[in-house]
Amino acid sequence: MLIHLKNVLGSRDIEQVHSLLAQADFVDGKLSAGMAAAGQKNNQEVSAQQTDLLAQLNQTVMGNLVRHKHYQRAALPLKVASPFYASYQVGMAYGEHIDDPVMGEQPRYRSDLAITVFLNSPEDYDGGELEIQTPFGLQTIKLPAGDAILYPATTRHAVTPVTRGERLVAVTWVQSLIKDNDQRHLLYELGTARAQLLRKQPAEEHTKQVDWAYVNLVRRWSDC
Repeated sequence: MLIHLKNVLGSRDIEQVHSLLAQADFVDGKLSAGMAAAGQKNNQEVSAQQTDLLAQLNQTVMGNLVRHKHYQRAALPLKVASPFYASYQVGMAYGEHIDDPVMGEQPRYRSDLAITVFLNSPEDYDGGELEIQTPFGLQTIKLPAGDAILYPATTRHAVTPVTRGERLVAVTWVQSLIKDNDQRHLLYELGTARAQLLRKQPAEEHTKQVDWAYVNLVRRWSDC
C-alpha cells in the first residue's frame, strides 16, 4: 500500500522549514543508519544536538502530518518516530535497503510504515527519486514540495543519485495499531468509504452497517 498524502505542508510551512534548515548543522547520515543500511547511505542530516531547532521543525512538519486525515486513516498510528531531516547534495544517494524492524532507544517501536515528506520542489534537483519495490513492480516517486508518501517499511527501497541541486526531505516511521499490511490496507479502503457515508448519509442503515464493520475490525485486529 502506497499512499500519496497531498498538501501535508502549505507554502508558508515550506518557507518556515527552509528558513530553519538554512540555520541547521548537518552531519553524516550514516550516524543514524542501521548496520545493514549504513553501507548504502550517503546523505546529510540535521544534527540531533540541535534540539531547539528540531523541535521547531517537528512542530511544523509533524504537527501537520499527524493532523492529515489520510495519514490517520492509512497509518492508524500507535507510536510515531521523530523524523530525520535529510539533505542530498550532488552525488549523494541511498542504495537499496530495508529499514530496521525495531527502532529507537526508549521507548522502542516497531517500524510498520515509513513516510517521506518532500520539502522542496522536484524542479530544484535532478535525480533523487525514491524507488520502492512493490508486488506490482518498481515504483518511482518524486513529489511536489509539501506532499508525502506513506509505504510499508517492509519493502526494499532506495534513493537514486542526485545529479543537480539539492533534495530535502523529512523521513519518519510509524508503529501502527494494525501490524498486518493487508489488514491495514483493507481498513484504509473501508475507512475511506465509511467517512464518505458518515458525511453524506449518516442515518442510512447501510452506513450503520459499514460503521459497525469498520469499528469492530479495528477492535479485532488492533495490536495494543
